[in-house]
Amino acid sequence: MSTPRSVVRPLSTSMTGTPSGREQWSARWNHWVRNNGAPIMMSLPAVLVLFIFAYLPMFGIIIAFKEYRFDKGILGSDWIGLTNFRFLFGSDVAWRITRNTLVMNLLFIVTGTVTNIGVALMMNDVQGKLRAKFYQSSMFLPHFLSWVVVGYFAFAFLSIDNGILNKVLSTFGIAPVAWYREPDDWPAILVIVTLWKGVGYGSLFYLAIMLGINPEFYEAAKIDGAGKLQQVWYVTMPHLVPVMIILTLFAVSGIFRADFGLFFNVTRDQAMLYPTTDVIDTFVYRALRQMNDLGMSAAAGVYQSVVGFVLVVTVNWLVRRFDPDKALF
Repeated sequence: MSTPRSVVRPLSTSMTGTPSGREQWSARWNHWVRNNGAPIMMSLPAVLVLFIFAYLPMFGIIIAFKEYRFDKGILGSDWIGLTNFRFLFGSDVAWRITRNTLVMNLLFIVTGTVTNIGVALMMNDVQGKLRAKFYQSSMFLPHFLSWVVVGYFAFAFLSIDNGILNKVLSTFGIAPVAWYREPDDWPAILVIVTLWKGVGYGSLFYLAIMLGINPEFYEAAKIDGAGKLQQVWYVTMPHLVPVMIILTLFAVSGIFRADFGLFFNVTRDQAMLYPTTDVIDTFVYRALRQMNDLGMSAAAGVYQSVVGFVLVVTVNWLVRRFDPDKALF
């Protein structure tokens, strides 16, 4: 009678004391959830909003390459390739609207950055809580006004008949100016209106950074004999530069997207002002209203998005070349 072979069995977890692969994975997962679960749950609503309103609509990009018809829908409409883009760039005003969009947005970025920093510096030196809150609230209020309301304010100020500015000019013996017939003056007018509406909100970013600067830095600068301007240059500005670069990158990403409310409502869509105030968004709106061509409007949106993406990547690459720590990505 043959003796049975001894069966060699693997040692169990309990015998060796070493956890199995499943137990190791479960332990790592529990550790990750404990460390990251709360931040993920807090950010989940924002991620869902971004996904629903920013990423899902990207499916509509294909409308730019189709002859969209409501009865056929997005997928059923005929594919026409780059025809919509040829219409956009083949018009006789393509160069004008592109130039106006770029020039005006560059003016807004430069003047807005300088003014926001300057106002934040002045607000940082205001003495007294009540006074500071009054100034902040006064400058922040225009941000909540719609461009329709701002357009009426501008008309009340610039009207040739009863405009406040023309009445002031008349007291000095200057003839009234038909502002809505002078296109050369409107780049400056739009810059002033934009600054008036947005400086209160824009300066908050820089003011928040200034309030977080350690006062010991300023005390050390005073001991070294630094004056007020030197303190601003050598203490305050280095703290503001990273935020300024990030905000500029965001602004550059939308440099081909003009604020439709500003250029349509404040100018009152006056045809005589088109040489300096007609931008891509207002041109697309008029074309959509006159021809009801949704495909051409989508083509303009794709064009603006692609150019904005390329500009952000390019500017961020330039920033990374000079100082990698200040780049956005």
